[in-house]
Amino acid sequence: MRRARTGAARGGAPRMPAAGGGRAEAGQRGGPLRQRGSRRLPAGTARPAAPPAAARPAALALVTLLSFASRFHRLPEPPHVCWDETHFGKMGSYYINRTFFFDVHPPLGKMLIGLAGYLSGYDGTFPFQKPGDRYEQHNYMGMRGFCAFLGSCLVPFAYLTVLELSKSLPAALLTAFILIFDTGCITLSQYILLDPILMFFLMGAVLSMVKCNSCADRPFSASWWFWLSLTGVNLAGAMGVKFVGLFVVILVGLNTIYDLWGLLGNLSLSLVVFGKHLLARVLCLILLPLALYMAMFAVHFAVLNKSGPGDGFFSSAFQSQLIGNNLHNVSVPEHLAYGSVVTIKNLRMAGGYLHSHWHLYPEGVGARQQQVTAYLHKDLNNLWIIKKHDSDTADLSDPSSPVEFVRHGDIIRLEHKETSRNLHSHQHEAPLTRKHFQVTGYGINGTGDSNDFWRIEVVGRKAGKLIKVLRSQVRLTHVSTGCILGSSGKTLPKWGWEQVEVTCTPYLKETPNSLWNFEDHINPKLPNISLDVLKPSFAEILLESHMVMIRGNSGLKPKDNEVTSKPWHWPINYQGLRFSGVNETDYRVYLLGNPVIWWLNLVTIGLYLLMAVSTAVTLKRGVQLTSELKELSRVVLRGGGQIMLGWLLHYLPFFMMGRVLYFHHYFPAMLFSSMLTGITWDTLLQFCAGFLSPSTTARKVYGGGFLALILLVMYSFYLFHPLSYGMIGPMASDPSSPMAGLRWMDSWEF
Repeated sequence: MRRARTGAARGGAPRMPAAGGGRAEAGQRGGPLRQRGSRRLPAGTARPAAPPAAARPAALALVTLLSFASRFHRLPEPPHVCWDETHFGKMGSYYINRTFFFDVHPPLGKMLIGLAGYLSGYDGTFPFQKPGDRYEQHNYMGMRGFCAFLGSCLVPFAYLTVLELSKSLPAALLTAFILIFDTGCITLSQYILLDPILMFFLMGAVLSMVKCNSCADRPFSASWWFWLSLTGVNLAGAMGVKFVGLFVVILVGLNTIYDLWGLLGNLSLSLVVFGKHLLARVLCLILLPLALYMAMFAVHFAVLNKSGPGDGFFSSAFQSQLIGNNLHNVSVPEHLAYGSVVTIKNLRMAGGYLHSHWHLYPEGVGARQQQVTAYLHKDLNNLWIIKKHDSDTADLSDPSSPVEFVRHGDIIRLEHKETSRNLHSHQHEAPLTRKHFQVTGYGINGTGDSNDFWRIEVVGRKAGKLIKVLRSQVRLTHVSTGCILGSSGKTLPKWGWEQVEVTCTPYLKETPNSLWNFEDHINPKLPNISLDVLKPSFAEILLESHMVMIRGNSGLKPKDNEVTSKPWHWPINYQGLRFSGVNETDYRVYLLGNPVIWWLNLVTIGLYLLMAVSTAVTLKRGVQLTSELKELSRVVLRGGGQIMLGWLLHYLPFFMMGRVLYFHHYFPAMLFSSMLTGITWDTLLQFCAGFLSPSTTARKVYGGGFLALILLVMYSFYLFHPLSYGMIGPMASDPSSPMAGLRWMDSWEF
């Protein structure tokens, strides 16, 4: 056992090599020494011969060409807005026009779409109002072409990743053909969407991670630094497109922890060298992505410097930086006075402006009085007049009348300017929040009752102090009930126009929900001051934008007639999404995965788990393996394990999400399941071929199995390709339809 002792002394605790990284080495060393009482599996000398090295670049070129051909085929069709192009195309236009907007996702994907449009000659004037609007003379191909380019790159990325993990060209080819001929991946890559951009960075991060692992035997070399740094760049890109990019960050993080744990157990490495490994990973996988991520937001805020539809989601201080906003470079009266017309903004992130309109609360929802809500956009219905609680303020509009300032502790009335009703509360329960009181608009032309009286208090100030516009954080306490006016953050149903609920809470805990500031302030009798002093720092803007995005994400609700889905629907391809068209006369595009591919992937997940458990038990029981079978076990457990972990991380978290979910959310996980299919079937066919003694028979079984799988994938694409490239004519339920007989599930709608 001298060889075993020497190896242990040389490396300390044994460290598992990167998957597939030791096949040639294992072949040179031969099988492990036979131990007493161990069992030996067949030698497997009839393993199919490996293809020549020259075949790999040719295969890469082939799959790349097919990928680009399949994604760019009929790219201009249909020449109208499809599905979420109405959102992301419009946001690309906002970047070209430098108009500020709000979205629940980080900015990188939309910035790149806008840049692609700008560089291809699109002028940012198309409105992207609704699906079906024709592009006419507007140049939309640059944006679609950019997304198709990134979607086309997914195939070579997956090919190279599987090739690195398994060292098997057939496994890599099978993975590539699965992604090339999947109708869902094609459809998702052909439109102005964030998904191909997200998956580009996601797959780039996985490929870079795997390549970096393969350089583990030459740390700190140029190639090692390149792949490690590129992993960090791709992590920043994935997070910069959508927050679900966090899942690949976790995957890379777990791989890094495993790697460092192995290095820590290698006693031949000094702690100084280990410290260098640790610092390199902190630099490339933490600091570099963070710097790039913050740089994306710096560019985002620098480009979008004009007022737009997203202003109301952000604080008054932030809005004062936007050109065209009513707070930009404006001077307003500094102190609040009776008779002033104001807007009142809740200090909760995306809390909205105090708002009312002519619509009443419906029957059964408190008192049937005028609705009071919080609205996230600028609107004339956000204007309120400050009045004394015991007198009218009409005489204060007289220029000769003296100015009387509002002070901390005063009792006031707030009259809605557009409807002349007073801000009112009573002990009826709020629409959504239990044990909170309803807030309404009440009275006629400012005449109401004592339930219209509110005590205004400034946080941290003493009685009698003046109230400053924008700077003072105020609390409005209802005099009759003692409750405090606040925004619950909950979205009202359609009868409330999906605006935010405003309540009066009897719980006196001080939170941003119950604090307000006065933003717009109109009073011609008062002198004005500049708002430049309110300019927030970049750190404050970055924090505020993330709080607003997180709240927006959690509050997403489905639109009318929109098809949502549940996570358990996705792997079985239960239901797709209409990208374009509904009727027989329409040009119809339907997002649905190639059912043969998706069900093959689903079966393979179960098959992989069975193989992984069997392999682990075999190794644990000390069964003697040949070098080739031992290498296959490494591919199954290490390479397949990494891909399986990626699938789990990109799929299981959706079961815990409270937001609305759609079918396209599964596609990042589908990339991992496709790679797992390539690795699993290659390993299974190699194992089966290893038990066949004549080499020709082994090659026939191995090659025939792969040929059957690839032909099955290609034929299924031939059947279902109209889903991606467009259908006109009868629906699939009509026997005369070219898709007749292919509606294998009743839930499919094509």
